[in-house]
Amino acid sequence: MSLFESMRYRNVNLGFIALSALLSSASGIAADWSTFAHDPERTGWANEEKTFSPTNVSTLGVLWKVKLDNQFYSLSALTPPIVATNVPTAAGIRSIVYVAGSGGSVFALDEESGEQLWSKSFRSMTTPRKGGFQGTFLCPNGITATPVIDRETNLIYVVAADGSLYGLELGSGQVKYGPVQFIAPFAKSWSLNIVDGTVYTTVSLGCGNGRSGVYAAEIRDPRHPVVREVLLSGAYTAGIWGRGGAVIGKNGKIYGGTADGDTDPKSGDFSNTVVAVSKQKLSVVDYFLPPNWAYLKKVDLDVGSASPVWFTWRNRNLLAHGFKQGLVYLMDADDLGGTDHRTPLFTSARLGNDKEACCDGSGIWGSLSTSRDDDDRTWLYVPMGGPPSANAPRFPITNGDNPHGSIMAFKVTAEPKTGNPELEPAWISGDFSLPDPAVIANGVLFALSTGENADQRGDESRRFTDTHQAILKALDAKTGKELYSSGSEIATWVHFSGLAVANGRIYVVDHDSNLYSFGLTKRIPVSQSGSRIPARGDDELSTSWIGRAERQDELRSGWIARAGITLFLALVAATIGLVTGMKRGRSST
Repeated sequence: MSLFESMRYRNVNLGFIALSALLSSASGIAADWSTFAHDPERTGWANEEKTFSPTNVSTLGVLWKVKLDNQFYSLSALTPPIVATNVPTAAGIRSIVYVAGSGGSVFALDEESGEQLWSKSFRSMTTPRKGGFQGTFLCPNGITATPVIDRETNLIYVVAADGSLYGLELGSGQVKYGPVQFIAPFAKSWSLNIVDGTVYTTVSLGCGNGRSGVYAAEIRDPRHPVVREVLLSGAYTAGIWGRGGAVIGKNGKIYGGTADGDTDPKSGDFSNTVVAVSKQKLSVVDYFLPPNWAYLKKVDLDVGSASPVWFTWRNRNLLAHGFKQGLVYLMDADDLGGTDHRTPLFTSARLGNDKEACCDGSGIWGSLSTSRDDDDRTWLYVPMGGPPSANAPRFPITNGDNPHGSIMAFKVTAEPKTGNPELEPAWISGDFSLPDPAVIANGVLFALSTGENADQRGDESRRFTDTHQAILKALDAKTGKELYSSGSEIATWVHFSGLAVANGRIYVVDHDSNLYSFGLTKRIPVSQSGSRIPARGDDELSTSWIGRAERQDELRSGWIARAGITLFLALVAATIGLVTGMKRGRSST
């Protein structure tokens, strides 16, 4: 591509980016879910989402269900969904939900109808070796990292199975960046993150001989890509394998909990620690080492099973982290463990996993979540696998038995003597058959009961037995009261997933490569094929469709009311991009 062509593309693309931003402003409420857990800090809080409330989520139902052309590999199928609103496409302005599949493709579907707008498959020039974990559920030889959306470039970035980083145009799927070799082929990478023109991921487990560490790719200049890495051990240990990958705080640091291995920070071995990496220099600048780290290594209760969450509280930067052992640490995000690197601000009592099982889903897996309520109180939500500990603190509000798992909710309050943060138990949910990380929107907490068999003992095929259908649940974020359950709507179980909430929709995937859109509508049962079937009679079906039609009329009215200004802004934005590109092209000849 010539300099003129490059500049013209850049300016035309800027026109479309400006158009997307103007359309988002015109729609008033549209907001992206651009990365795993919503934001770089991995809060799981859709603070701009106002459609849902504790008073209306009881009317949730499946709006559409689409089975995608993706073949699961062992436990892996589809990545957690992400969403971009008001995207220019050949068919007009659309809001789009994206997922990547273990088979090596990215899919883009219309938010409103579930229509597949495009898909992109990646060709690999290499093949994975056999042996060790390669080809097992730990190293599935496919796309493993949730992609990330960058509205500055109007691209979705994804790491293909061969370790190459691609940037695809949101509206068409055309390759606009890459391929750039980012990580080792067939390595195990985790959810992508993007801040200030750099894409980040983490690598663990030694899959594909990928070294454990934090990886960064500068993407602003497609012709001069820069890839950097910081390794967290001298071997393949100490990988960050929490669902959120690289957690990036607003203080310029990257965080993660690491897996088992040798621990010797002076030699650069950071196993079983919570590390802080400088975003600018990509070097380890701080760490917290649990006082019982040697025991954790011995019994395989490594710190890496979940991602921490970064948040602010009373003008302080905090990091909360929990893991297999079943307890939670609150740390100063600017000074993780104090002068000895072993002293957090707060350590909870054991919350679960009394049996100290390493590998059956007990304890804390996935990631923690946080939000602030209307009274500006900060909450922390913890997904707990298995029953609560016999020594867990008393929760003022309980919501029934929870032998298989629960969501635990805490208020972040000040310790009276020191003023340091501590966790005040607020409520514990009813039963979750292994919970995925919670997401929060306008006073409602959504979480998935995954239904998976997480017991790693014996042959891998055992993981496909004794599974249950995944269930989407909506809880009151202040009390844990169950407000909605999807029942049998989701066809099968799911492993290591996550939800997305955007524009009055909740998106869910399952192991059969189905993508579901839930929203506010009268309940209409969904058959296995995805077609709608009567609930109890034609009159009831008709009523349901009337309710749906009324909602569609409201949406059309909103679009019509904005049509004039939207068309005007579209013409202006596109014209600016094209004219600017042409002018610069003439001046360069």
